[in-house]
Amino acid sequence: MKKNKKPVILITGYLGSGKTTLLNNILKQEKRKVALIVNDMGSINVDAEILKKNGSNVAECPMFELQNGCICCTLRDEFIEQVEKISKLDSIEVVFVEASGISDPGAVSASFLAYEEDNPDTNVYLTSIVTVVDADRIYREFLSDLKHKKEQRDHLADQYDLSQEEISTLIVDQIEFCNFIVLNKCDLLSEDQLKEVESIVRDFQPRAPIIHSVNGDIDIEKILTTKPFNYGQIESSSAIQKATASLLQSGRRRDSCVDEYGISSFVFETRQPFNRTRFMDFVNNRYPAELIRSKGYIWFSDASRDVQLFEQAGRNSSVMPVSFWIDALREDQKQAYLADNPEVRENWDSRYGDRENQVVFIGKGYNKESIRTELEKCLD
Repeated sequence: MKKNKKPVILITGYLGSGKTTLLNNILKQEKRKVALIVNDMGSINVDAEILKKNGSNVAECPMFELQNGCICCTLRDEFIEQVEKISKLDSIEVVFVEASGISDPGAVSASFLAYEEDNPDTNVYLTSIVTVVDADRIYREFLSDLKHKKEQRDHLADQYDLSQEEISTLIVDQIEFCNFIVLNKCDLLSEDQLKEVESIVRDFQPRAPIIHSVNGDIDIEKILTTKPFNYGQIESSSAIQKATASLLQSGRRRDSCVDEYGISSFVFETRQPFNRTRFMDFVNNRYPAELIRSKGYIWFSDASRDVQLFEQAGRNSSVMPVSFWIDALREDQKQAYLADNPEVRENWDSRYGDRENQVVFIGKGYNKESIRTELEKCLD
């Protein structure tokens, strides 16, 4: 192997598992010069925005944002292009890639390894695939389905029809195809519940170390290695990957992970503020069960200074202030900021300034127009 190659660490995991939080914590510990590739399936890369607002080292490292698709399929070429750009940056020592919540890590790694084979002199190489698993959500929503898949596993290649894959299969794909697992949100389960989740995870992933975490807080050394990612070893332990490979060889290619799993997304955008009471009533009492994950920045009419981060993953949701709007600054501060950041002026509104609601909704089988109508009723 060429000396001084830059290790690439892929962070994957289902929607809302805590990938961005984990990456934030990693950036606070990482002392080397980092480059980031952040993928989000929505047309707005909210994960990248969260990292920009909260990541302590983000301002000091190049970030490449890929959105409105997944790097395992629709954005595969763009992903490889960014990898190639990073490989030529002498200042970078390590690359972190945050995949979208519905990315197939097997497909991502296959693309990357193909790139390595075609470009033997490249300065980057894949070392780690880290799957973040939401322990609480696995227990509450997917445990019985995953147990059923465990029973099917030995005969999967003959019995399993990938045209009928559901979300739990995607979760299994992500658990199986990695060399490190971060079992996140462990504080939300009892010791016995956590053991049950860990047991089912271990059934699908016999080799990878399982690292327990709360709020994505782990020791970075536990997921770092200098060894190249062993694609063959991981694939040999994965029954679902074998079945997938056999179907791909027979010509049934997967053109889009969004189509395959029935998951899609849309963006709700408006300048008007939300009424806090009406918005929280919608979230707490009428929120569609078909929405798997939602995230974005909003503002309330009773707190016009604050940028609020809204997040929902399964049964859990939260709203919290994370920053302030530029228009809320003193006039001299605002003008100085706009002078230094002319791109902000391009999206400036004469009435609301930079304030806006911008939320990505991700789900399966939802009624988009019905959700839009509910949200519009929450505006002030």
